Amino acid sequence: MFLYIKALHIIFIVTWFAGMFYMPRLFIYNTEAADKPDIVKSALREQFAVMMKRLWYGITWPSAVLTLVFGLTTWHLLGVTPQWLVIKLGFVVGLYIYFFSLHRIFKQQVQGVFKYSSQQLRIWNEVATIFLVAIVMLVVVKQSLSFLWGIIGLLLFVVLLMSAIRIYKVLRKKRN
Repeated sequence: MFLYIKALHIIFIVTWFAGMFYMPRLFIYNTEAADKPDIVKSALREQFAVMMKRLWYGITWPSAVLTLVFGLTTWHLLGVTPQWLVIKLGFVVGLYIYFFSLHRIFKQQVQGVFKYSSQQLRIWNEVATIFLVAIVMLVVVKQSLSFLWGIIGLLLFVVLLMSAIRIYKVLRKKRN
């Protein structure tokens, strides 16, 4: 039974992350629609609103809830709380905070409120990747991973991601 619950937990983690990876891309496209002629902007924003609602309420929210349900059940069935799991749960709390921030941006954009530039949203889009790397490394490597090397590796990964975003911005400006 434990392995089936764990498998369901992993499946819903994957679908939840799929939604969290794609949703900020839709935010970016919706934000960039402002640069289009009014009739095009209106059509794009209408279509993006439909896509965002379906993704958010049809996949992302249910997956977030089921990830939590199966994760807590897995933890209960595990019967112990090793140190690596405590650290993982800290990252999971951070991930849910990020998820709720995406929900806030989603609600704003559906209401026609655009508080963030496409560049800011591109950076925010990478936060889920940082959580994914941290959580997967922690779960897979567990006690073999020194806390110090784990933090150093995570920080280097963040620097690499931010550098890639900056390079993309420069290349995009040159192209335009």
